[in-house]
Amino acid sequence: MKLVYFAWVRERVGKAEEILDLPADLVTVSDLVTWLRGRGEEYAYAFETTGIVRAAIDRVHAKPDAPISGASEIAFFPPMTGG
Repeated sequence: MKLVYFAWVRERVGKAEEILDLPADLVTVSDLVTWLRGRGEEYAYAFETTGIVRAAIDRVHAKPDAPISGASEIAFFPPMTGG
């Protein structure tokens, strides 16, 4: 699966994107984030605060409990502000 990182998530992880074979037991976005935290210090730092980083599955915003099965891309990005 292709994972894409934007803004400060990208800076903390140290890469813009990567393609990974995910474990079969990852069912939701939340499961994926928990698994990513365990991949190393940079991922733990990027996802340190639960609920801050947003996700999109195949370019559609997704909640933490959204299923990831069948997705080709999951993107992670910080909350946006504007004015």
